[in-house]
Amino acid sequence: MDTLISNVTVVTMNEKMDVVFGGFVGISEGKITYIGKSAPEETPATIIDGTGMVAIPGLVNAHTHLATTALRSYLDDADNREALTQLLQKEAKMDSKAAKASALLGIAECLRFGVTSVSDLYYYPDAVAEAAAEAGIKANVALSAYRFIDENEEFDFETDAQCKELRRVVEKWNGYDGGRIRIDCGVHSEYTSNYPLWEALSAYAFEEGLGMQLHLGQTEGEAQSCLERTGLSQTELLGSHRMFSVPTTASGCVAMAEEDRKYLGKKGVSAVATPVADSKAGQKTTPISACVKAGMNVALGTGGAVACGNLDMFEVMRQAAMAERIGGGDASAMPAPAVLMMATVCGARAQGRAADTGMLKEGMDADIVLVDYSAPHLMPCHNVLSSLVFSAKGGDVAMTMVRGKILYQNGSFPTIDLQSVVQTITEYAIPTLFRDAE
Repeated sequence: MDTLISNVTVVTMNEKMDVVFGGFVGISEGKITYIGKSAPEETPATIIDGTGMVAIPGLVNAHTHLATTALRSYLDDADNREALTQLLQKEAKMDSKAAKASALLGIAECLRFGVTSVSDLYYYPDAVAEAAAEAGIKANVALSAYRFIDENEEFDFETDAQCKELRRVVEKWNGYDGGRIRIDCGVHSEYTSNYPLWEALSAYAFEEGLGMQLHLGQTEGEAQSCLERTGLSQTELLGSHRMFSVPTTASGCVAMAEEDRKYLGKKGVSAVATPVADSKAGQKTTPISACVKAGMNVALGTGGAVACGNLDMFEVMRQAAMAERIGGGDASAMPAPAVLMMATVCGARAQGRAADTGMLKEGMDADIVLVDYSAPHLMPCHNVLSSLVFSAKGGDVAMTMVRGKILYQNGSFPTIDLQSVVQTITEYAIPTLFRDAE
C-alpha cells in the first residue's frame, strides 16, 4: 500500500451515500484499495493523518474557461454587452504562451479549492492540455469553435483552420496519461456558428468517439433571436443537424421550453449550471429541478474567472442550492446530498469518467480531497453533508490528490511553479492582452 489516510471522516458519495467516521482510506498505484473503520493489515509506505479532516471525492468543474484568469476583475460591474465587447477585444490578442500561463494559474486555483477534474471550452486547447498535463489534473479540453460558413462557400473539414487544429490536438492529447486528458469537440454556441460547422464537428466526434461541449440557451435574448431567425428553438435547430449525436455537456439550458429539456434528456445531454457566474451577470441560472425532471444529468461549473470572480466550487454548490430554493420558495428544495452529487458523481458522468471518478470507492481512482474541519465556521458539525455545502469554503481544503498523487497541500503546489506562472502572467500575458490600450 502506497498511502493510507487515517482517522478521517469519509464522505464516499457511493450508491448508499455512506459516511464512515474515523475511517481509513488505502491507496495503491493511484487507486483506492481500501476503505474501512479499522486500519488495514497491510503496512503503508506513507501515512497521512486525517484527524479533524473530512475526505470527499474530488470536485468536478464541468464548465470553465481556464485561460480567462488573466482577465479576472477587469470586466466587473460592466453591463453584459460592454463586457462581451471588451472580452472579445482582449481575447483577440491572446496567444498560446499567455493562455498556458493563465490556464496554469486557473488549474492551481482549482486544485486549491478541491477540484480534481475540469471541462474547459476555450480557444487554445493545445496550451490548456499542456498545462493540465504538467499540473497533473484531469481535464476534458475542447476547442471553442466558432465561425459562420456561407452556404455558397466551399467548406472542407480537412483544410479548415479550426478543424485542422482540432484534429491535431486530438491526435496529440486525446487519451494522454491513461485518459487523464481527453479532448472533446466544442462549439461556442448556436449564435456564433452555423450548420456546416455543426455537422462536420458532430460527424468527426461520432467517428472518433469524442464528447461535445457548448453553451446552450443561456439567455432569453439568444433564444428569441434563434426562434425569429429560423422558426426553431436552439435545441431543435442544433438537434436537426445531429449536434447531440454524441455525449454532450451544455452550459446553460436556462432559456428553453420543457419540451426542449425532455428532448435533451432523451439524447443523454448533461446540463451544466453556473449559478455564480450567472448571478454576477444579473442573469437567470439553470433551473436544476426542471432539468432533472426532464431526464437530464445536471453538473456544476464556474465558467471562467473573468465571469465569476473565482473558481471556488464550494461557492458554486452553495449558490446552486440557494437559487433553487429561492426559485421555488422552498427551504427544503435541493438538499445538500443532491448538490454534492452534482459536483462529484454527475460531473464525472458529464465528462464520461463515471467509471473511475466521482466517488470514494475501492477500485476507483484516488481523486481525494481533504477538508480541514478545525475552523470555527465548521463547528459544530451536526450533518457533514450539509456543512460541506452550506458552511465549508474552498479555502478549507487542506489537500487535493489526483490518482493518489498530491497536487496541492497546505499552500504548496508540488507540480506547479506558481512563482514562475505569476511572473509570466505579469510580465508577458498582461502586457500582451493590454497592448495598445489607451
